[in-house]
Amino acid sequence: MALTRKFLAALGIDADKVDEIISAHAETVDALKAERDSYKSDADKLTAVQSELNDLKAKPDDGYKEKYEKVKKDFDDFKTATENEKTLAAKKTAFTEICKDAGLNEKGVAKAVKYADWDSIELDEDGKVKDAKAHIKSLKEEWAEHVTVESVKGANTPNPPGNIGGGKSKEEIMSIKDPVARQTAIAENHELFGF
Repeated sequence: MALTRKFLAALGIDADKVDEIISAHAETVDALKAERDSYKSDADKLTAVQSELNDLKAKPDDGYKEKYEKVKKDFDDFKTATENEKTLAAKKTAFTEICKDAGLNEKGVAKAVKYADWDSIELDEDGKVKDAKAHIKSLKEEWAEHVTVESVKGANTPNPPGNIGGGKSKEEIMSIKDPVARQTAIAENHELFGF
């Protein structure tokens, strides 16, 4: 049986009270309908979550394997590039020393380093260029115009000082017959006599 105004009036309830009862009943019904609708939306949510779970089960890694492989490749490439840069820097340092050993001037060293075939240059375990003598010979031939020739020339002395006993041994000094010359030689070489 439905709760209506007619039913309530038949029960002998005043008209003022009927309106209050109907209003309260309407609120209760509306609350029950909202609760029912929320159960329907929860069921929809449950269905959506179940669908998402099924999708994840179908593709368990969600592309993480591909992402991992890409990041790993990028890291390996970076690591290789870094190692190559370090190796090249070590080769350049060692090769520069070889250029200087070959006698190249500053401009020649710069050109030789700029045009060097880095793939053909190998370093030993000490960080030095392998087969350095062959490289020096090659550098002297290829960059001959940049090889500096340094020679040592003594001072030009038209009147060299006379040797008056310097650099003689103790026996040579003692064998000098002239007493003045012998005393002069002893004075100049006093360390031989402990003075």
